[in-house]
Amino acid sequence: MKKLIYLLCFISTAAYGQNTFKARVIDADTKAPLFGATAQISPTKGAIADENGYLEIKGISTNTIELLVSYVGYERFVKTYTLPISDTVVIAMEHEHDDHDEVIVTSNRSSRTIDEIPTRIEVLASEELEEKSMMRSNNIAMLLRESTGILMQMTSASAANQSIRIQGLDGRHTQLLRDGFPVYSGFSSALSIMQIPPLDLKQVEVLKGSNSTLFGGGAIAGLVNLVSITPGDERKLKFMLDQTNASGTTANGFYAEKFKNFGLTLYGSVNRQQAYDANGDDFSDIPQIRSWTFNPSFFFYLNDKDLLRISFNLSSEERFGGDIPSIEDADNHTGHYTELNETDRISYQITYENKIDDRKTFTAKHSLNYFDRSVMSLGRGFDGQQWSTFTELSYRINSEASSWIAGMNVYSDSFKESNQVFGNPSRDYDYLTFGTFVQNTTTLSPAFTLESGFRADFDTNFGNFFLPRASLLAKINEKWTARLGGGLGYKLPTMFIEEAETIQYDGVMPIDVGNMEEERSIGGNLDFNYKTAIGDNWTFSLNQLFFYTQLTDAVVLRNNGSDIFNFENADGPINSKGIETNLKLTYNDFKLFANYALIDTELKFDNINQQKPLTPKHNIGLVLMYEEHGKWRVGLEAYYKSRQLRNNFTETDDFWIAGFMVMRKWKNFGLYVNFENFTDTRQHSMENFNINDHISPNFPDIWAPIDGYIMNGGIILEF
Repeated sequence: MKKLIYLLCFISTAAYGQNTFKARVIDADTKAPLFGATAQISPTKGAIADENGYLEIKGISTNTIELLVSYVGYERFVKTYTLPISDTVVIAMEHEHDDHDEVIVTSNRSSRTIDEIPTRIEVLASEELEEKSMMRSNNIAMLLRESTGILMQMTSASAANQSIRIQGLDGRHTQLLRDGFPVYSGFSSALSIMQIPPLDLKQVEVLKGSNSTLFGGGAIAGLVNLVSITPGDERKLKFMLDQTNASGTTANGFYAEKFKNFGLTLYGSVNRQQAYDANGDDFSDIPQIRSWTFNPSFFFYLNDKDLLRISFNLSSEERFGGDIPSIEDADNHTGHYTELNETDRISYQITYENKIDDRKTFTAKHSLNYFDRSVMSLGRGFDGQQWSTFTELSYRINSEASSWIAGMNVYSDSFKESNQVFGNPSRDYDYLTFGTFVQNTTTLSPAFTLESGFRADFDTNFGNFFLPRASLLAKINEKWTARLGGGLGYKLPTMFIEEAETIQYDGVMPIDVGNMEEERSIGGNLDFNYKTAIGDNWTFSLNQLFFYTQLTDAVVLRNNGSDIFNFENADGPINSKGIETNLKLTYNDFKLFANYALIDTELKFDNINQQKPLTPKHNIGLVLMYEEHGKWRVGLEAYYKSRQLRNNFTETDDFWIAGFMVMRKWKNFGLYVNFENFTDTRQHSMENFNINDHISPNFPDIWAPIDGYIMNGGIILEF
């Protein structure tokens, strides 16, 4: 009889799965449940903790399992268990023992960890921001320029203005956000990269390819979200003073503190740069700069569920470039060429967040941005003001296997030109766009997660837009994952494009709304990730990305032969395709990063079938870093750009740039020195950089550095 009972039990367990594993995941310190923690025993079998921290894995056919539990901001938990276990296992997760801020992705508004998000997101965290702030403490251009697949294109030789190019497409096709607010767009985008310092940023999130579902039109090439530091349990106070051998001085200060029902962050920056001539031709390669920035944010913790945040961004800058004697003696102007850029920015952002319960959150946002800029040079000038607003209501709900977010927003963009030349047509415009969106992220199985979204916009000038997108995450095994995604995008036409910026809008006619089409895109990307540990001291990771974007009805500027420029839609597409390869190898305190980007951006209009000018096809980056945490950081880096085409389709040289940085930190004090471009790679030495004369200069295309070797050093105080 006993044998029969044993036989029946064996048959029953074989038929229905031998074992079930139950656990509760909690914070090791507070004992609070960790809702959303993921547990896996194989690439295809796992579970997600509910709002009380409980999870259950059924149908386990083995008697021994290796359990992996992960949750953002916590150390990964790995342990082997022998089954069956009748009780519920309590798993206490330890916080990451790291002095750096937690990496919590905000761009896709998901509560999942970056490894669990189907959308490919690159996060430049606080460690990288700190490193790059030692190279250029007054702006984030250096940070973005050295990221794989991103090019910083200079649009003015005398004023050193730059724009972002992601995967070969112009800067206007990248949407730049500040804490999820589109405060840098249209007219205000021309100098934005050169006016955003990195010291008060927690992280920078980069989404490449069309990502318009949540934030609207403009993200054809990608999206860059600048995430500010928020007050934490400990006070943060930081000062930084930087000096360059090119007569540039920057002072930064940041303060953050959280009280019982109130929090505060304050950031202030002052930058003073003398006009700098790298090649001795009495013409500025770095303009004279006088600028300041002040960003306060106020956090009101109304109760356990309600948060009100009010932020302000205030900045003013003057850039004066061109003929060096004229800059140094502005009161007795010699009549030679100079370019003066004066900008003022005032904006505020208000966010109200109500956590209805552990699963539901309501968010309301509003921002107002005022931007005033004048560009004056010998014989011409341009002056205007931009007012833009953004208002959004959204609702997010999370469940054990999926999350939803839906909402609506209104975006306005109004530009008014000052000192309009009599007889010329008005270049003013007013755009008003209404949008609704919905996005869902669903865990189809432990191996597959799907993120899908849809957006519908209506613009009062250009009509309706319907934008679907989808991304799929596949966990192939413990070491391999893959992501596949794609979607549609659009961009409303304005006159603020790189070609118009280069000629300072002189002779540029307004956009003819009745005869212009919006720019549209379709694109996709596929990437593979591999991570492994080699023994106890080595780790290796690989990310391989393939991308493709087709842009139609691109806005182009035409010269009719009489110094009058008109906007038209191109009669053919721009196709941007390529690959990005990122390798990371670590050994104890040493890290080696290597990247390669193939950016094949072809113009297929006006009977042209050529690589896009000023877009190097092959790009290589190498970084070797030694870091003794809390003490030393030493880095050596080198970057390669292949030959590229000028605007007249002649070919440039290729070149390498190398840099070296050393930092020593103590408890509250740090010293650093940085040797940027110590090989002194300059366009001046690779071609005849002849501007002809200093009265009517003829600027060549800028395709390589013109400021040359720059050394800077400074001190950091932290309390």
